[in-house]
Amino acid sequence: MSGLNAILAVNAGSSSLKFALYPQDGRDIGAARLSGNIEGLEAGGAPIVKVSGKDGNSSDTLQAGDGCPHDRALAALDTVLKRHADGIRITAIAHRIVHGGERLTESVLLDEDMLAYLTSLSSLAPLHQPHNLAGVRAFRKSFPDLPQIGCFDTAFHATLPQTEYLFALPQSLREMGIRRYGFHGLSYRYVADRLMERTEHARGRAVIAHLGNGASACAVKNGKSIATTMGFSALDGLMMGTRSGEVDPGVLLHLLRHGWSWEQLERMLYRESGLRGVSGVSADMRTLHASAEPAARLAIDIFIHRLVRECGALSACLEGLDVIAFTGGIGEHDAALRKRTCDALSYLGIRIDEAANQAADGDAIAAIHAADSSVEIWVVPTDEGRVAAQDAARLIN
Repeated sequence: MSGLNAILAVNAGSSSLKFALYPQDGRDIGAARLSGNIEGLEAGGAPIVKVSGKDGNSSDTLQAGDGCPHDRALAALDTVLKRHADGIRITAIAHRIVHGGERLTESVLLDEDMLAYLTSLSSLAPLHQPHNLAGVRAFRKSFPDLPQIGCFDTAFHATLPQTEYLFALPQSLREMGIRRYGFHGLSYRYVADRLMERTEHARGRAVIAHLGNGASACAVKNGKSIATTMGFSALDGLMMGTRSGEVDPGVLLHLLRHGWSWEQLERMLYRESGLRGVSGVSADMRTLHASAEPAARLAIDIFIHRLVRECGALSACLEGLDVIAFTGGIGEHDAALRKRTCDALSYLGIRIDEAANQAADGDAIAAIHAADSSVEIWVVPTDEGRVAAQDAARLIN
């Protein structure tokens, strides 16, 4: 890989950092040559680096080192780059940032003023935004001469119509920025682009389901977002790993009347609900499938029910359906969930090819619809980092 220019895309979390190197030729970005995940960055942890590249997979266990989690991540990443990407010239760093608010509807160069604005949005995505921004600050300190680009999950949903993004609340709250924003936008943009390369039907009416620890679904028409399940925060809509998804706000008022604090509500909604809360077993769908506990089966059933319900609502917004696509860790790898979802949506003309569904493993884009299906069904491995790298290449050129 020596002699290549590349953009480093990063996604900084509380105890992990995902990274990928994308070769750059002007504004053109190729598939990742090197990618990985650094885990164990929490206090007392030992960084574990999992790297994948052209030469296969490898794992390194590195010394923990001192400093804050993202300083530790940078030390680990520096070791990774020296071992696996010696000679590559990094031209920019692209950061996935969950929330861009109303102001930021496309990727931007990050400076102190921009970071101050993004910090003001942290309460809207407390599981992600503070850690995303801590990563930005750590990289700006370690790579002061490189452009740092912010790429926002909310930006893809800038095309939502007013009837979709406005809540039925007083205008004074609307003027405070309380509205539906939508999330997982980098993933939706990548999947929509890949689908339009494969099938003309994707330029029509598509529902994309991004299913992972965070989960949402989006109605896309000709590559543009017109409706989505997540709203003002990353709590709304589908059931998730530890997040509740849609909850009657009357429940929260009831708990407040019974003495709950906002800290208790936030912890419950973000960290103690969803698959973990219902099952009492795990937030991991694989663990729930393997469990004999009735509550684990119930959690899966509710997850699928919520997904089917929202897909029906999104297809109504589209006035029909031409394509449904699954992405994210669950969407790409859980064949049983895909089948149950598509079977429940058969009234829309969806027919799944069971053999193709079983064969789809998330390693490559795959069509899994039967010959007599009036709706195409696709599994599309997402690559949010490549979208971020593309935007960075455009901005620095």
